[in-house]
Amino acid sequence: MRASAAAAFCAMVLGAASCGGGLPGAAGHAHDPPHHLSATQHRGTTTTSRPSSTTTTAAPPSTTAVPPTTSAPPGHGPITEPPLPPPGAGFAADQVTAIGDSVMIDYAGALENDVPGIHVTAVVSRWWTTGEAALRQLESENALGAVVIVGLGTNGPVTAAQFDAMMSVLSGASRVVFVNVRVDRTWQDSTNAVLAQGVAGSPRAFLVDWYSLAVQNPGWLYPTQTHLPIDGPGAQALAALVAGAA
Repeated sequence: MRASAAAAFCAMVLGAASCGGGLPGAAGHAHDPPHHLSATQHRGTTTTSRPSSTTTTAAPPSTTAVPPTTSAPPGHGPITEPPLPPPGAGFAADQVTAIGDSVMIDYAGALENDVPGIHVTAVVSRWWTTGEAALRQLESENALGAVVIVGLGTNGPVTAAQFDAMMSVLSGASRVVFVNVRVDRTWQDSTNAVLAQGVAGSPRAFLVDWYSLAVQNPGWLYPTQTHLPIDGPGAQALAALVAGAA
């Protein structure tokens, strides 16, 4: 994320909102609030289909908001800076692709503001394997960015074999950014462990620790601690964290 965007974000007065709803799960894929929508963003154009109404209950402003750390580690930075290796066939230089589930829908607009020109595809109830298939299709169409952001894992557990399969699909990417998960399901910790271990063994991969930031700021999320108010303070914080790694 550009320094000016990071500075502007850190100057914000963060608030919180809450809304009742269900949890995404391996069986029903319920979401809170109803996330019967998808988002596609490309070069500043956004197409969304949103619920007609949502019942909300105001909550007291958060008093312990912690801005995200947006500085990237050595060797990482905006895609215009070295030392990113050149992308392989099927991956477009100086482009960023983000693929995710309904949680990514919550922060897609903020992410597009932080990473101009990004192509975001986020779909409700998307599993890791269906996200992998979507990326494979984009690669076959030469439509993947050199930097790929993966925000999956809300709807079911991720195994080490699945992580390796994803990295195989993205072997031509200059950088792959994985966003870990905050979800009140049994697979949360195991999925985050798989992502951490996989990234540690992949020189071109980077992990965004959304889980830790979400735990520090529960008021950013709805009561089930999975989804965030669309374009709310939590969504902006998550987008800033992701943009700092891309």
